[in-house]
Amino acid sequence: MSTVVVREPTRSHNRVRRVVQAVLGLGLAAALLIWGLPYFGKTSWSHVWEVLTRVHWTTAVLLLGGVVVGLYCYTFTLTASMHGLKHWQALIVNVAGSAVGNLLPGGGAVGLAATYTICRSWGFSRREISTSAIVTGVWNVLARIALPLLAIVGLYAGTDGHVPAGLKDAAVAGALTGALLFGLFVAVLASERAAVAIGQGIDRIGGRLFHKRSMSVHDLVVDLRARISDIVRTGWVPMTLGLVGFFAVYYCIFLVCMHVTGVHLFYGQLFAAYAIGRLATAVGVTPGGLGITESVTAAALIAWGAEPGAAVAGAVLFSAYTHFMEIPLGALGWTAWTLSPKKEPPDEGPLEQTA
Repeated sequence: MSTVVVREPTRSHNRVRRVVQAVLGLGLAAALLIWGLPYFGKTSWSHVWEVLTRVHWTTAVLLLGGVVVGLYCYTFTLTASMHGLKHWQALIVNVAGSAVGNLLPGGGAVGLAATYTICRSWGFSRREISTSAIVTGVWNVLARIALPLLAIVGLYAGTDGHVPAGLKDAAVAGALTGALLFGLFVAVLASERAAVAIGQGIDRIGGRLFHKRSMSVHDLVVDLRARISDIVRTGWVPMTLGLVGFFAVYYCIFLVCMHVTGVHLFYGQLFAAYAIGRLATAVGVTPGGLGITESVTAAALIAWGAEPGAAVAGAVLFSAYTHFMEIPLGALGWTAWTLSPKKEPPDEGPLEQTA
């Protein structure tokens, strides 16, 4: 009787898989931008380029300044979630992590690894970094879910109360997901008994799916509760204001992009298109939702009556600054990090190393 030997996947196999995923994701993004965007937008790239060439260089500088201001607003969220982090450090972490995330499909995980590397070099503990990642992650998800809800309110408040069925569905799904996530988050913070119950429940489910785990989720949830409670109690106001400032500044950039490309719609409709695009950035199939974001934004604008060439040009211009422009800014961030003073991180016990 022969014996079948099951081998664990090697690191080289995992590396090849990541490369294949990256190539496929970038290929899909390129296909959506080159072929899908003008096809669904019922226009051509020559027309889009004609509209983009009308953008004055002073507007281009203004848009770049807006991106920097928006990224700086987000530093308030980061500094409030990690005690001791300075604003210049938070800006480096933000642009460096965003640049990596905008280059790779599912780049959030790679961006988190970049954040970990940078913050560890400045002397922050694993506990501090993991706590910041969890809290800011929850805050970001809730903010992106809230945008479609605000968009619906804006549409009903305007002259055109027409709300697309797709936006309604996204808002309802987002509201339910957000309520569930927020409820679990509050339950963990408010009650140790709830934290224990949630951790044990995840342990039971995870035990059936994963046989090898370094520690129980129950222990991790209870440990995280104390850390997260302290961060949220002292930092929820600046974290919230930082995100509000970030999305508000980016909406102003969106308005400028629409204005200079000739898209003149009611502000509620523009905000709805902006909200749909921000929600689409969470799609991990392509880097930062590239291609998908521009397509759904342009489609929403055209559905409300915008001229197709202007709508696609506006979506592309906005993406050029909020997606592609973060890449050279990220390169500057990585350079600034290499020149910044380093500090040896503290020694930590087993639980802190796992968290």
